[in-house]
Amino acid sequence: MNNDLSWMLDSALEIPGALHAVLVSADGLLMARTKDIGKDNADTVAAAMSGVQSLSRSLGFFIDEGRMQWRQTLVEFDGGWVFLISAGEGAYLGVSASPDVDMQDITFRMQQLVGQLGKALTTPPRENLGIRS
Repeated sequence: MNNDLSWMLDSALEIPGALHAVLVSADGLLMARTKDIGKDNADTVAAAMSGVQSLSRSLGFFIDEGRMQWRQTLVEFDGGWVFLISAGEGAYLGVSASPDVDMQDITFRMQQLVGQLGKALTTPPRENLGIRS
């Protein structure tokens, strides 16, 4: 398996208005980023998104006193949106977008990408065992 998942994130940017994408671990470490965002900025975004997810998850009781499962966080800015969704056990996918992005398209693409990432993250690396005669 190729440990660099950045090429998979690029598909999120095929939606008009999508700007950047990062894959983040639950503890705030950058796992992958699209080529259009620098490593330093992506590291900062990863740490911040981990905090956003944690805060969002802690608000589940506000909807229902029962145990609510966090699914997604959407943050709006003057100049656009930040989408954050679960990308499997201990990982989150974040995408930034311009104000005019089709929100349905971007969230659908993110869900598709999460399905692909889940397979890549759980598939063990193949070893070259070679055949002996």
